[in-house]
Amino acid sequence: MTRGVETRQRTARRCVGRLTLVAVFFALVASTLIARAVHLQVLSKDFLNQQADTRHLRTEKILAHRGMITDRNGEPLAISTPVDSVWANPQKLAPAANDVPKLALVLGLDAELLMHKITHSMDKEFIYLKRHLNPDKAQAVMALNLPGVNVQREYKRYYPAGEVTGHLVGFTGINDMGQEGLELAFNHWLAGESGLKRVLKDRLGRSVENVESIRSPRQGRELRTSIDLRIQYLAYRTLKAAIQSHNAESGSVVVIDTQTGEVLAMANQPAFNPNDRSQLVPEHHRNRAITDIFEPGSSIKPLIVAAALESGQYRPSSIIDTAPGYVTVGAKTIEDGRNLGRISLTTILARSSNVGATILAMSLQPDQLWDTMKRFGLGSLTSSGFPGESAGLLTHYSYWQPISQATLAYGYGLSVTPLQLAKAYSVIGSNGILRPISLVALEQPGEGEQIISQDTAAAVRRMLEEVVRPGGTGMGAAVAGYRVAGKTGTSWKFAAGGYSRDKYISVFAGLAPASEPRLAVVVVIDEPSGELYYGGEVAAPVFADIMAESLRLLAVPPDALPGRDPNSNMQAMSR
Repeated sequence: MTRGVETRQRTARRCVGRLTLVAVFFALVASTLIARAVHLQVLSKDFLNQQADTRHLRTEKILAHRGMITDRNGEPLAISTPVDSVWANPQKLAPAANDVPKLALVLGLDAELLMHKITHSMDKEFIYLKRHLNPDKAQAVMALNLPGVNVQREYKRYYPAGEVTGHLVGFTGINDMGQEGLELAFNHWLAGESGLKRVLKDRLGRSVENVESIRSPRQGRELRTSIDLRIQYLAYRTLKAAIQSHNAESGSVVVIDTQTGEVLAMANQPAFNPNDRSQLVPEHHRNRAITDIFEPGSSIKPLIVAAALESGQYRPSSIIDTAPGYVTVGAKTIEDGRNLGRISLTTILARSSNVGATILAMSLQPDQLWDTMKRFGLGSLTSSGFPGESAGLLTHYSYWQPISQATLAYGYGLSVTPLQLAKAYSVIGSNGILRPISLVALEQPGEGEQIISQDTAAAVRRMLEEVVRPGGTGMGAAVAGYRVAGKTGTSWKFAAGGYSRDKYISVFAGLAPASEPRLAVVVVIDEPSGELYYGGEVAAPVFADIMAESLRLLAVPPDALPGRDPNSNMQAMSR
């Protein structure tokens, strides 16, 4: 009995001891946890918050939306659409190598190349896997839930008019910065400025919360160009058809509003589509109307006549003796197709007499002729501000030889761009006022400079009307219902060792309606093949089609209604 009691007492004491030991253990654990909590929550709070921020808080860009480019009527020429770019932290993605093939499949990439890119970028924390995916594709990537893989919102440039405006508008690079054309020239205006925000990210690097805005983005501004998309489509379509019809190397068209100096259309062939990055090679995307120079041939003769009238030595009724049909300057003989005899200044232009133009030019002082050409804008950049614009070539008169002055009269020995030639003709159309060229829509026309007299400009216009009438070299440029003033030009192309005898540049430059010109149009066709190559045969019909439809689109009233005496302007000129 006593022994049983002692056994139970010993057992009870052991239980009490064990319970005490357990209680002490839990008390120590609780004390440790409380001490640790106090250390973490009170003593080390600032340090730990800083460490958490370092690991999970990031500063991200808020991309600015690039401004839209439109035509003068608000039609979009360039817009930005939201896209997503997939990026990764190679250090976090590499351990999930088994899932890389699935990622490659969604991205449309080769799995081995993708893995090679990841493993060879382990020293980096950011690499792009694929740029500019549509949002649906980006969501499919994120659904894979891979560590270190994330998406970044960006914007991709889209050009609704495609190759119709490609040379003029240009394009942006992969980072949405202007690379060519107006996109480059006005990049500072269009690009805007990105903002900054602080975000909280999870362990996979995904943004889970916007913490604060550091700097708001400044969105890009809209650029309203001078282009009328209706006329631009017309110029593009007509030029393309002509290039194909004549199997030509290339071509350009420029349409200028003579009343404001605004460029309403500028088209080139061959063209390129800025939406297709495989076409973005220099051979395709340079704007030939602004960057390429050529010798204008006889299309320069109206400026020679203007210089002669401005000199005071000649009047519109003056007569030039071109007999016997040629003139010799130094060792060179300059000829007409036949002996035209005594002809007026009007006939010099209408029949495109090289002899008559040469006699006019040689009778002027070199500085007089050079100064007039310079005032028309030859040998100088226009005010377009377009990247890569050429100033052309007009050698200073102090370097001229007699033959230089002679060949200048019919468009050799100087070079112009299509835009420069259109600008010069717009002076004739605006009663002698030179207005700045603008590729941006103007609220008010810029200040112009009177570079030749109104009488000279009007007289040259009347003479140029005869070029388009029966007997003139530019009959193909006639437009029903309108008086047209213009000039043909055909020049040999320069080749190694001299001028080629089978490669030509065909030109027509003109104005309409001639009574009060609204538009100046220049058409340049480079190396037409086949039997037709004269400016009056190749370029003049292109001019007529573009001018006729453009005047209709702009609702310009006709100035040559049926029943009106077609010679009334010539009678007025001779009085």
